[in-house]
Amino acid sequence: MLRSTLAQQGTPVYSVAWGPDSEKVLYTAGKQLIIKPLQPNAKVLQWKAHDGIILKVDWNSVNDLILSAGEDCKYKVWDSYGRPLYNSQPHEHPITSVAWAPDGELFAVGSFHTLRLCDKTGWSYALEKPNTGSIFNIAWSIDGTQIAGACGNGHVVFAHVVEQRWEWKNFQVTLTKRRTMQVRNVLNDAVDLLEFRDRVIKASLNYAHLVVSTSLQCYVFSTKNWNTPLIFDLKEGTVSLILQAERHFLLVDGGGIYLYSYEGRFISSPKFPGMRTDILNAQTVSLSNDTIAIKDKADEKIIFLFEASTGKPLGDGKLLSHKNEILEIALDQKGLTNERKIAFIDKNRDLYITSVKRFGKEEQIIKLGTMVHTLAWSDTCNILCGLQDTRFTVWYYPNTVYVDRDILPKTLYERDASEFSKNPHIVSFVGNQVTIRRADGSLNHISISPYPAILHEYVSSSKWEDAIRLCRFVKEQTMWACLAAMAVANRDMTTAETAYAAIGEIDKVQYINSIKDLPSKESKMAHILMFSGNIQEAEMVLLQAGLIYQAIQININLYNWERALELAVKYKTHVDTVLAYRQKFLETFGKQETNKRYLQYAEGLQIDWEKIKAKIEMEITKERERSSSSQSSKHIGLKY
Repeated sequence: MLRSTLAQQGTPVYSVAWGPDSEKVLYTAGKQLIIKPLQPNAKVLQWKAHDGIILKVDWNSVNDLILSAGEDCKYKVWDSYGRPLYNSQPHEHPITSVAWAPDGELFAVGSFHTLRLCDKTGWSYALEKPNTGSIFNIAWSIDGTQIAGACGNGHVVFAHVVEQRWEWKNFQVTLTKRRTMQVRNVLNDAVDLLEFRDRVIKASLNYAHLVVSTSLQCYVFSTKNWNTPLIFDLKEGTVSLILQAERHFLLVDGGGIYLYSYEGRFISSPKFPGMRTDILNAQTVSLSNDTIAIKDKADEKIIFLFEASTGKPLGDGKLLSHKNEILEIALDQKGLTNERKIAFIDKNRDLYITSVKRFGKEEQIIKLGTMVHTLAWSDTCNILCGLQDTRFTVWYYPNTVYVDRDILPKTLYERDASEFSKNPHIVSFVGNQVTIRRADGSLNHISISPYPAILHEYVSSSKWEDAIRLCRFVKEQTMWACLAAMAVANRDMTTAETAYAAIGEIDKVQYINSIKDLPSKESKMAHILMFSGNIQEAEMVLLQAGLIYQAIQININLYNWERALELAVKYKTHVDTVLAYRQKFLETFGKQETNKRYLQYAEGLQIDWEKIKAKIEMEITKERERSSSSQSSKHIGLKY
């Protein structure tokens, strides 16, 4: 039964590939590539891809990238919009086959007497010259460890992927054979050999542990002891992704997502409707000590957040949703659970940060940077780095956006990144060393200043004196700016005053001084919240403490006239005060009242400034008395 004819053309269709969501088909037409959606009236995407006839295409469901090979002796990598990402040098013979590995990290290229293994960004890992004739087709095994090639001389060629390498601090692990790994400690040149019963499928080295999955088992090695691994059986077998955090690690296979402790104890298995584990990768899943974040494939604007210990949705179960499609997500690794942050890059290449705790009020999603191609959090403290256009940027204290956005530029470290050429990728951020892989496959290491990490450590232990001493020793504006933001976030206004003075923010120093002189702790708290731009929260603190006049006054000071009058009317107090300040404001600018509500309440009301001043004085005295009585009651409690 022929259901439909998708396309008819005058040239042969040499190769066809399904799109990741099975709603589009990619096929060849001479030198052109065509993406045809299955919906009848949808737009067809077509572009000239090669200078010769295209012989083979493949489209990967995990990374959404397209491979093409042609008689012009080149292979190319494209994104799903037809934009070129990689263009190979011409080979001696036409490229007759290309195929993605299932996880989208590698691809294989076949030609006459040639088999090549490449990274997803295009550069080549290995080149073999088997005596096979042209390799017309390549198939990967489901676990991504072997390939089979259909050869022109009637043979089938088999190949195994070996020599993968993992590095962490002073350890280097290499897969030497299918079932053997070599561990080298570069400090003392000690070498250990690790033998496995079955072939190695995936491995990950981080946080002082090596996690290896074979076709049937999972091995957990500690870097302190390579002789006695912890071994447990796997539920499904083919692990497609391993992610590590300080306390536990995550395994992803065809059946689900599983979280295990480094002692091999199963912790949880988060699930959500329509979950497809086969298309998850390191960019779409992130793990920290208390949270698991997963980007949804059905709706790319949504991130699911789960508690690591239970596998249940975080907070009140609300999803994190953004206005654009999200490309890459990353959770910070340190700090308190209720301060956990997630950074993500959307399809416009903008970098955003938001809090993962989702209770009641909507958490702000704040933009940190533009044209960010890749990002990584440090494993030792909450420092974020990213590659922005032609700059390498480090956000020493990304939380600054929630405290005082004005000083965010002062908390950054930037350097030129043109040396990394185009499309570089951050591989890891361990301690104060960032490893970047260039488009040609070479690794570059950047060391950043160790002082911000020490500052984070002092602040998390509330060692404010040591933090100030460190900043005085380093004498850098970035350090003082970070300390200022950290002090305000932790409500230590004395340290904040010193730090703001050091970076020349005199207006903020004066404001902090004015906060210190406020009579009650509620007023101080409200003004600290206002300092960070949280006006609604500040107002709420004052209203809960019964300081109605103060709540009205902050709205008057911010020219929120509507809200000031609304509060005065609601609590039946200081309506004349609001009207008086409004009248004074209009007189200053020589304007007439046009607001209907103000006209309504001002009707027949005579404003007496002497009376209003007396009322304000009374409110301030009342607040002082309240504050001193609450303090004296505390002292009595202490005496008893």
